[in-house]
Amino acid sequence: MSRAGTRTPFDRDRAALWHPYASAGSPEPLWQVEAAEGVRLRLRGEDGAGSDVIDGMASWWCMIHGYRNPVLDAALTEQAGQFSHVMFGGLTHAPAIELAELLVSITPEGLERVFFADSGSVCVEVALKLAVQYQGAGGRPQRQRMLTVSGGYHGDTFGAMGVCDPVDGMHSTFAGLLPNNIFAPRPPSAATATPQEIAVWARAVAALAADNSDELAAIILEPVLQGAGGMFVYPPECLRALRRIADDHGLLLILDEIATGFGRTGELFAADHAGVRADIMCVGKALTGGYLTLAAMLCTNRVARTVSHGAAGALLHGPTFMANPLACAVALASVRLLLAADWRGNVAGINTALTLGLSPARELDVVASVRTLGAVGVIELDRPVDVAEVTRAAMRNGVWIRPFRNLVYTMPPYVCTGADLAVLTRGMVAAVAEVYGDTPGAPMTGEGQ
Repeated sequence: MSRAGTRTPFDRDRAALWHPYASAGSPEPLWQVEAAEGVRLRLRGEDGAGSDVIDGMASWWCMIHGYRNPVLDAALTEQAGQFSHVMFGGLTHAPAIELAELLVSITPEGLERVFFADSGSVCVEVALKLAVQYQGAGGRPQRQRMLTVSGGYHGDTFGAMGVCDPVDGMHSTFAGLLPNNIFAPRPPSAATATPQEIAVWARAVAALAADNSDELAAIILEPVLQGAGGMFVYPPECLRALRRIADDHGLLLILDEIATGFGRTGELFAADHAGVRADIMCVGKALTGGYLTLAAMLCTNRVARTVSHGAAGALLHGPTFMANPLACAVALASVRLLLAADWRGNVAGINTALTLGLSPARELDVVASVRTLGAVGVIELDRPVDVAEVTRAAMRNGVWIRPFRNLVYTMPPYVCTGADLAVLTRGMVAAVAEVYGDTPGAPMTGEGQ
């Protein structure tokens, strides 16, 4: 008899699997995905009940074109019919070449060299290593630390963790293994910042850079929107100030666009809000439309030439699955599909719908603030969110979301209709109201798309 026996999928899951940021010994609520199409997931709960829900997470922000997209399905199938993988050492292939050329053509000016990585965290690792190699090749081998801002998130591998927020990140658990980087204050909030506050903040960061410039290799941060660090929006002027500080002290500027790239904030890349050019930029998540894992690090030719003429003579990184042809083929189709659509109009419509639909949450006593940026909508609570209960309540209202910290938020697929967004926002507000025993006012009219 099969080991599965009469056990449910949930029993089998808990016996063998370990889920992200979860305990192996304290089960959290689970739903099994039975199918997915468009912006909807067909889920089955442990009680046997089925639900069709709108995916307000776009599968952790990457499934921008929805599930079972025929264009992406076709790209994946066609490439699988040719070859699924080859090593990238000494070999190349058309999907990688064409994707690299496309990325160079659409990213901010000056980013002309592309290195493909397996995931966002690995991409950040490559960027950090490149910055250190660049400084060493330029005769400054002591420059190995990074300057970043508090509140950021860049991934879960060690180098990436080392530039995540030192308080709300995972520093305390791995303190002895993480590099000793420099943390500047978090930028002021875009919702309330005055020019004077921005100037004071910029002077504080400039002073930190000046005091530590002999040891610093680069400045790294998420442009305009800090994602997993709290869905925090800061003014584009802060990004421009950091570009000046980097130039003043011979530092590279690394922009982590893994969560913000490909239209999510209302510009194709969040750096476009500030008109800032990075020396190194990381993209991922939406790159493949959520189909396969792939990220890309882009850098200037100046950086690439300097490292290539250094003692090592090469960038010291090389993943086994680098530039996987299946991932590159579907990424190429995904980016082309995005650019062929009215992505700017779609994201603006989503923003209007989120702004209107989430506004009733402001009347709830438990809500500290409501904010939106592009296709991002956030209800911030005045206390830690009860993840399990808010998730269940959202499910009852036809919505899949994954709250964290004190945030109930959405980053929906770009193909959501106005009706989808109305269901999504009503479900989010209703979930908060149900769990915390509050009653919102009547929703504002308008579906935004």
